[in-house]
Amino acid sequence: MTEQQHTIDVDRGDPAYRAWLKDAVRKVQADANRSADTHLLLFPLPERWGIDLYLKDESTHPTGSLKHRLARSLFLYGLCNGWIRPGKPVIEASSGSTAVSEAYFAKLIGVPFIAVMPRTTSPAKCRLIELHGGRCHFVDDPRTMYEESANLAAETGGHYMDQFTYAERATDWRGNNNIAESIYQQLRLERYPVPAWIVATAGTGGTSATISRYVRYMQYDTMVCVPDPENSCFFDGWTHRDPQAHSDRGSRIEGIGRPRMEPSFVTGAIDRMMKVPDAASIASVRVLERTIGRRAGGSTGTGLWSALKIVAEMVAEGRKGSLVTLICDPGDRYLDKYYSDDWLAAQDIDITPYTGTIDHFLRTGAWPD
Repeated sequence: MTEQQHTIDVDRGDPAYRAWLKDAVRKVQADANRSADTHLLLFPLPERWGIDLYLKDESTHPTGSLKHRLARSLFLYGLCNGWIRPGKPVIEASSGSTAVSEAYFAKLIGVPFIAVMPRTTSPAKCRLIELHGGRCHFVDDPRTMYEESANLAAETGGHYMDQFTYAERATDWRGNNNIAESIYQQLRLERYPVPAWIVATAGTGGTSATISRYVRYMQYDTMVCVPDPENSCFFDGWTHRDPQAHSDRGSRIEGIGRPRMEPSFVTGAIDRMMKVPDAASIASVRVLERTIGRRAGGSTGTGLWSALKIVAEMVAEGRKGSLVTLICDPGDRYLDKYYSDDWLAAQDIDITPYTGTIDHFLRTGAWPD
């Protein structure tokens, strides 16, 4: 008779950890309940055009940017996957705004946070990260952020959040009050409740992926445009269908544009892209402030420039309808950059021709060639 085999049983259940996890998830979800939805603002266009341009103001989130939604989703994803553990640091590669939001959620659940970021990141963002209890770890070459973050996670036993990989999968694109569902709910009583275009810039690509998937899932006719700044590879990678596309320089428009094709940048879901000069992005946010009194970051200008170009096409073709773009974060984080004439001069950026283009268009309805 052979010896009876025994069941092998390994139980890694940890009641103390599960109690901590339940409380951490509750705190992150409670943050969403406390935060009213962000506003849709109207950018004034001539009534005779029959076109409505809306700006989804994501700067009103508790941490002041669109990245608050992403950080909340990434924390829930990391917690429920068992990756974020009590007492262990969360580490992120970020050009700023994501790190600000993640520092907030790390403090909320009581874990350390380290932001690996380019040395050129605005001092205002660094102060906000530190305000929420985070620590800034600088690198001279933005292309080394990923490796440095992974190394820090290995050294500390922490979790590398890796927004550039997980942004597109951490958010429920079918609904659950994601940004796309919010936009359509807010438009339902407007004269054009289904926008012709939604314009969303890309840093990780998570927002454009969420919006594009939701539009297709809900069977809307809305098209999605992703504008890309200078020194980013997304436009070239998309137009040439090249997943290996890269750039040797970092973007001057903080929060968007990347030197490599990120895993969360879902190229197949995008209808259109534009390559936008940095001077056009900066001119646009200055026009925005002059027009509606709201100061925004450079990535908002990249989206607004592209949205206005699409409006110009609609005017030329006699089409009516609505468009939506985003106010991604507040301009007070960039007073020493996009709102500084000295910085523009040092960067050899002349916004005058682009400001003139917008002013001419809003006055005449014709977009200068």
